[in-house]
Amino acid sequence: MAAGAVDVTVKAAPDEVWAKVGDFGAVGEFFPGIDSFRLEGDERVIGMFGMEIRERLLARDDESRTLTYSVVAGVPIESHTATISVQPEGDGSLVIWAYDVAPDEMAAVFGDTYKAALAAVEGAFS
Repeated sequence: MAAGAVDVTVKAAPDEVWAKVGDFGAVGEFFPGIDSFRLEGDERVIGMFGMEIRERLLARDDESRTLTYSVVAGVPIESHTATISVQPEGDGSLVIWAYDVAPDEMAAVFGDTYKAALAAVEGAFS
């Protein structure tokens, strides 16, 4: 299993950033390349890259500003877990998207995808 993380510093207060990235049902508002999106209980179904990807919410903690989820279907992987966290950084916020994925070859794909999403988050607060 490969582990990775990408991050960005955003010029906004942590609670403001958390309101955007900590909402499991709002990923369609900032994640680039989404063609369709729907919630089904604790799962979200995302249409992108010609695939229908199903992700399951595993944990969400407003106090620590962390959200953990797993891709459970729609991507050719053996396992996946990702955690988005927001913490204070100077006058703004540090947003970290950490992930574990197998097979290892998929780490670069997820890393690049999450970098693009964080760039969109950063742009939303510019």
